[in-house]
Amino acid sequence: MTEIRTPRLLLRRWSPDDDLAPLADIQSDPAVMSHIGDGAPRSLDETAEDIERWEDEWDDEGFGVFAVELLGSGELAGAVGLYVPVAPPQIAGHIGIQWRLGRQFWGQGYASEAAQASLEFALQDRGIDRVVAAVRDGDTSSPKVLGKLGLTRTGETDGFRLYAIDLTEFAG
Repeated sequence: MTEIRTPRLLLRRWSPDDDLAPLADIQSDPAVMSHIGDGAPRSLDETAEDIERWEDEWDDEGFGVFAVELLGSGELAGAVGLYVPVAPPQIAGHIGIQWRLGRQFWGQGYASEAAQASLEFALQDRGIDRVVAAVRDGDTSSPKVLGKLGLTRTGETDGFRLYAIDLTEFAG
């Protein structure tokens, strides 16, 4: 089982029995989901499909989206990790980084802390040399996190700003 501990977080694989309801609560919040996918909140069934897809990606690719748990309380804060995007076309098939945290966890540095650990995992444990990200126009928070991680803007397309980092230059 893959686990990463940071000073405040545990990044781990998903436990559908324990994680489905808390993640469904997070993903039902329109503010959380406003810049993810089609921007719509996700239902319990859609959240179950997300967890299943992320776990399948772990099995197929050897990486995936982590469940992010607060070390102090054990509370599920959200989801952060690596995935293979299908859109936009400029990054489809590459390895991307994404996150979604419950609104009560915003502004505390958890996204940056977990994403940093995910990039270190990509480089050190999986030998991944490049990670990309797509940020929907209007999302002002994600570019700040990407900047902290060292991703730089590489272009734009159809309502998205594109970012990338060559992990051989990643400071970690």
